[in-house]
Amino acid sequence: MEALIIVDMQRDFMPGGALPVPEGDKIIPTIEELIKKFEQRGALIVATRDWHPPNHVSFKEQGGPWPRHCVQNTEGAEIVVSLPKDAIIISKADKPDKEAYSGFEGTKLAEILKERDVKKVYICGVATEYCVRATALDALKHGFEVYLIRDAVKGIKPEDEEKALKELKEKGAKIISSAEL
Repeated sequence: MEALIIVDMQRDFMPGGALPVPEGDKIIPTIEELIKKFEQRGALIVATRDWHPPNHVSFKEQGGPWPRHCVQNTEGAEIVVSLPKDAIIISKADKPDKEAYSGFEGTKLAEILKERDVKKVYICGVATEYCVRATALDALKHGFEVYLIRDAVKGIKPEDEEKALKELKEKGAKIISSAEL
């Protein structure tokens, strides 16, 4: 079994949002196509999301590095890709005092994937050098075969994104394009 993991494709991370990834919206059509492809293959579709309480530790007002973003039940936290009805949504960083970049951190994602006998995970979304990287590294730690879909991720700074991709490749992730699926 395989799973498509869509990382943090939320309004606040798109251009015009509170914490935008430059051109993050440009990968939406590719991810929409991937969702269709993986649905046809009978794969599990998972979407991670930041789901912060208003007083989250990562916010500048609380001494964190980021502006307020992806606050629970706000427009900014909305997922911007069309998910199938049976997609699993994983909320992370949903406690005031806990930060989480990885979709596995403080969630049941590993258990869900293992219960469904998932062996391979295909990762897309934003931002490459933050939550995508952390999710992929944790997927490797949990023993999954990891494929990062290069044309379906966006980073904030090209040099940081390249560094993250190099690290992921060195740790065992396979970097592929959506055309290879």
